[in-house]
Amino acid sequence: MPHPYETLPDHSFWRSAVADRDALEIAGLWAPRFPIKRRTRIVTAGSCFAQHFSKALVARRYRWLDFEPGPAGLTAEQRRDYHYGTFSFRTGNIYTPRMLLQWLTWALTEARPPEEVWERNGRYYDPFRPGVEPGGYVSLEELVQSRSETLAAIAAAVRGAQVFVFTMGLTEAWQDRATGVEYAVCPGTVAGEFDADRHGFVNHGFGALMGDMTAALRLLFRANRGLKVLLTVSPVPLTATATGGHVLTATSHSKSLLRAVASELVEGQTRVDYFPSYEIITHPAYRGRFFAPNLRSVLPEGVDHVMAQFFRDQMVAFGGEAAAASVPAPLPAVEEAPEPELTEAEELRCEEELLAAFAPDRRHD
Repeated sequence: MPHPYETLPDHSFWRSAVADRDALEIAGLWAPRFPIKRRTRIVTAGSCFAQHFSKALVARRYRWLDFEPGPAGLTAEQRRDYHYGTFSFRTGNIYTPRMLLQWLTWALTEARPPEEVWERNGRYYDPFRPGVEPGGYVSLEELVQSRSETLAAIAAAVRGAQVFVFTMGLTEAWQDRATGVEYAVCPGTVAGEFDADRHGFVNHGFGALMGDMTAALRLLFRANRGLKVLLTVSPVPLTATATGGHVLTATSHSKSLLRAVASELVEGQTRVDYFPSYEIITHPAYRGRFFAPNLRSVLPEGVDHVMAQFFRDQMVAFGGEAAAASVPAPLPAVEEAPEPELTEAEELRCEEELLAAFAPDRRHD
């Protein structure tokens, strides 16, 4: 009787699947669980890299939904600055599973956000999405109304979607020590004032990450029994770490935990899948070819290659509509038309990126 390794396919062996191939020829990294077709209703949320996902879907005329499109008359630059059309709702970047759980709890249950508000120069900032309103809000009432609109958009997106794509980015965060509520960024960076007695740093471990993602999935599936969730992990390294350790090893720690959480969730949840954009960008087999010279920003050709793998693997698994990426389809009213391509720095609006301004060599710029 042959042993199991004698009947394994080529992709199960490193030499035939990786070493003997050009990196761009490595294929079959993803065996998708469920089809994502042109008319599949897709919403996206998460860290900075998730912005690329929605842009690629829109460019191929897939049905990416924007439930908070913003007022008419804004220029493309204004829409980007005010985080309209970035994700399917105007939360800004959602970096951690805890942040996702918070937003879903406030949108889908009777729980409400804390009344905490950050201020700077007489303007008001939302601690949970301080970057979405450049210059801050004129009044507290305007802030609360804007957040209410976003919570309504989240609820509508969850209930109206067929696939929810979430990109996990970080394990590090800052919290209110008394309540445990998590902020989008460290208080005092974008706005507000840091208070060491009130504000505490947390680096979520595997158990906490799993617990938060499991609870978030429970809320999603309770609100929409037909919903599927596609997880990814952002390949973008940390801008800075507050652990006291080196940012390189801190990045490896965070991404490894998030990747492990994704695998465990896929194993235990039939409606959850994982797409390996993280591996495609960061694995040594690709020799760093998809990173800009700063070794953080993902080059456009890297994004293109990731998305080509996504659509190709969908085609291999399901054929049909998923294969016809070049055939245009009409966009519903809530979707956004493609915008001109911009540089990485211009197109990604990421709160975490602002931490780079506090590096020792830039503090006095």
